[in-house]
Amino acid sequence: MVEKKGFTLIELMIVVAIIGILAAIAIPKFANMVRKSQEGQTKGNLGALRSALSIYYADMEGNFPTDHLESLTANGKYLSKLPETQTPSYHAGTSSVGNNDDYGMGGMAFMDNGTWMYWNWTTGMTGYNYGDLWVGCLHTDTKGTVWSDY
Repeated sequence: MVEKKGFTLIELMIVVAIIGILAAIAIPKFANMVRKSQEGQTKGNLGALRSALSIYYADMEGNFPTDHLESLTANGKYLSKLPETQTPSYHAGTSSVGNNDDYGMGGMAFMDNGTWMYWNWTTGMTGYNYGDLWVGCLHTDTKGTVWSDY
């Protein structure tokens, strides 16, 4: 008599249940890791933009760009292109830049559109200016920090 080998229905159901439990745990963790990687990309891009602004400032002998940061990409000297923001679950990725010419005095503090926000400030009679760059999002990242605080 030939002995039949194989798995019983109970054994297969247990394996399927275990795989289902592991998937139920792993899929949300994976989605959270994707979100964290997009957030890290935006924070890195913000650092790269700020570095390019500092180099531009030094090259222009104390003046920041007065445009929508197109001067950083002119001839690829500082950046080849403006990087995108990624504020997952809130705004689509964009490389657009809003500045004080678009929103007027005080208007940028309330912008929540997921773009880069840049303001070239000029203060007082000395004419001292500085460029301020942040992410235009009033939502929080996975650590609970508001995007515009970076």
